[in-house]
Amino acid sequence: MIKAPAHVLKVKPYVPGKPVEELERELGITEAVKLASNENPIGPSKLAIEAAALALAGVNRYPDGGGFKLKQKLSDMHRISAGSIILGNGSNELLDVAVRTFMGPGDEAVMARPSFVVYAASTAIQGGVPVEIPLKDHRHDLEAMAKAVTPRTRMVFIANPNNPTGTINTRDEYERLFRLVPEDVLVVLDEAYFEYATSGHYPDGLEYLKNGACRNVLVLRTFSKAYGLAGLRAGYGIAHPEVIGQMERARPPFNTSVPAQAAAYAALDDQAHIEKSRLVNEQGKEYLYRELDKLGVQYVRTEANFIYMPFDNAASAYEKLLHEGVIIRPAGENALRITIGLDHENERFIEAFKKLIAPGR
Repeated sequence: MIKAPAHVLKVKPYVPGKPVEELERELGITEAVKLASNENPIGPSKLAIEAAALALAGVNRYPDGGGFKLKQKLSDMHRISAGSIILGNGSNELLDVAVRTFMGPGDEAVMARPSFVVYAASTAIQGGVPVEIPLKDHRHDLEAMAKAVTPRTRMVFIANPNNPTGTINTRDEYERLFRLVPEDVLVVLDEAYFEYATSGHYPDGLEYLKNGACRNVLVLRTFSKAYGLAGLRAGYGIAHPEVIGQMERARPPFNTSVPAQAAAYAALDDQAHIEKSRLVNEQGKEYLYRELDKLGVQYVRTEANFIYMPFDNAASAYEKLLHEGVIIRPAGENALRITIGLDHENERFIEAFKKLIAPGR
């Protein structure tokens, strides 16, 4: 039987959050809630739904392979040239495209641990070497990451806000990093949760492209989180046109579907939906903070739409919560990650969590 190369077989398959339907089928329960995959609990904009529905009539045709209209809309929105933009089947695909474009066997990519697991997986599948630097106080240690760069380093991945901890790095820390990283190393700023960050110290990665200070930066954004289009898969990257031109060689053809392009285009016109998404997230966040404080439970304050909670024997806690009809996410052996949901979902989690930490309470 044919076998994949050893470096591929070493990679663990990505395990998504358990679907509600699967849990209810397995345990014979109803009305389970899912707080596992950092999805927008209020759903997508009505404008996006209507645009996707209309677009379905044309799915006998291939999509616009270059995504002209959506790129132009993003270009106008961000005040950056359309040639600086690449579209993806979610920003997740663009991580793969970047790795395929700029890395070869034996090349290194520097990243934090824990952070988004796809960085290491994509690097390893390409035959590269993931160089993982432990977080410091639950945040990227950018100084240590810069020191880990070697002549073999081709890429540095920074999730800001970070997944799974929800923490951010600041403008000052970015400035120091960019001074230390060579120009032939691509710095990937993964800003999947950009819309949720509220800190005044949070840096917009696009600033470094607009002022021309950094030609080796790739900023990734997505429609999966705050825009509520996770099921349609649409994301984009912004970089210097020379970087984008090289990535286009590795991008699969027709990689963003007709409904996805239409929905993403329409979603950009509904900033009121984004503001509502932020408001719901902030209210849910403050509720969870209050309740977790009452329980005396340790957690990390977040700039995203999830909360990271150090917790011994996370796998056991995850399983026990499943039997209460609450789906969250283990984040390694000793931490949990809880997506911030609607009021009734957050309340459901707190009630189930109380039973977990104080049985019979």
